[in-house]
Amino acid sequence: MTIVLCIDESYKGFMSEKKKIYKPSPVSGFPEWLPEVRIVEQQWLDHIRRVFESYGFCSIETPAVEELNVIGAKGEDVDKEIYVIERLHKDENDTKEARLALHFDQTVPFARYVAQHFNDLVFPFKRYQMQKVWRGERPQAGRMREFYQCDIDVINPDNLPIAFDAEMPAIIWEVLSSLPGMEGESIQIRVSNRKILLGLLDILKISDPVSVTRIIDKIDKIGSDEVMRLLENECGLPNETVQLILELAKIKATPQNFHGLLRDFIARNDVIARSDSDAAIQSFEEGITELQAVLDNLSHLPEGAVVADLSIVRGLDYYTGTVYETVFTEDPTYGSICSGGRYDDLAGSYINKHLPGVGISIGFSRLFDRLRVQGKLPVSRKCPTDVLIIPPREEADLPQMKQIETTLRGRGFNVEIAHGKKMNKQMAYAEKKGIPYVWFPEDGQVKNMSSGEQTSVDPASWSK
Repeated sequence: MTIVLCIDESYKGFMSEKKKIYKPSPVSGFPEWLPEVRIVEQQWLDHIRRVFESYGFCSIETPAVEELNVIGAKGEDVDKEIYVIERLHKDENDTKEARLALHFDQTVPFARYVAQHFNDLVFPFKRYQMQKVWRGERPQAGRMREFYQCDIDVINPDNLPIAFDAEMPAIIWEVLSSLPGMEGESIQIRVSNRKILLGLLDILKISDPVSVTRIIDKIDKIGSDEVMRLLENECGLPNETVQLILELAKIKATPQNFHGLLRDFIARNDVIARSDSDAAIQSFEEGITELQAVLDNLSHLPEGAVVADLSIVRGLDYYTGTVYETVFTEDPTYGSICSGGRYDDLAGSYINKHLPGVGISIGFSRLFDRLRVQGKLPVSRKCPTDVLIIPPREEADLPQMKQIETTLRGRGFNVEIAHGKKMNKQMAYAEKKGIPYVWFPEDGQVKNMSSGEQTSVDPASWSK
């Protein structure tokens, strides 16, 4: 017996056009979290926002993109970090260079914002900004291509009191010391003033101070021996000059002993007294006075929370006075998690006015991911739901369920209604998502999923 199998041509075509599945993979440097981690991230953002606003800072948000000319006005070599925006299919005749780029920090957008809205702002203008920024650098631990920064800045025409320089570390200490998951972490805010080191370099008649400060700024990463080698070989400085610079850079002091240590340094090195540059000496002395004023205004913080560290100069050339860096004292090689400083006239690149400012930025994603990797974040729930209402078995009781839902939501609870008929699946759903309470409208009872206790309650008066 012979069996002939005939296949319809249309079916053969269907088989040949088998659906192609593209399997996506993570994009390096662009993190995304599961819901339970995202909940904690939002808690962090809410906490930081509350602290910023408690000091009178107002929120602004600037576009994700800026004109390349705006970014270039900063004067810093950041070309290798910038993501340029352009259309995938450009006109063949369009030979213009790209004009827009994703912002790589929030200081430049803030300066441009102040310049454009100058006549509508109230000064001193205190703003906070919590947005994502983008940098085209090699992804690694603590380094991402897309990440949140949380910035605060104060800017004012002509003159900005030094008291604002002291307010920045106080705010940051309050934020970081009380973030969920930061319990037990030892952090330290290190403060300096660029005028001190730059004044000394001027006294020593060093022709390229920028190269020197950028090397000094790496001292915690590469060590003093390597800094000495670079200063001698790359900057061509004599050994005695390098020794003097390093002696200053190694000064670390509490608010109480800073002034004494600086005076001892000056007394041991008569090169300062012999200087014929009044401007250099004035800058050096101004830096000492300003840094002492900042430290005095931070004496209310716990011992060790803030120290003067004269090795901190920040690699960004637009900083002109006070500078900050914040580190884990038990893991200093991780680098700064919060930094900033005073700038005399950054906004002056966009408007013909003198607009000094001071600001500090929390490397939010950098800090958050460190605690996530270490398992220190209080991750527990997969959703914000407080109460899951189990539908009654009788359709006639559904209005009662809706009334309970409305009442609870009106009192500020997050409420979710279960769907389906099987009780065991509904309870498993609540357990998997970490919903703390389950409500049974038929019985007028609520179950605490943690303790297992079940009690009779009234939605108008129930509390967690």
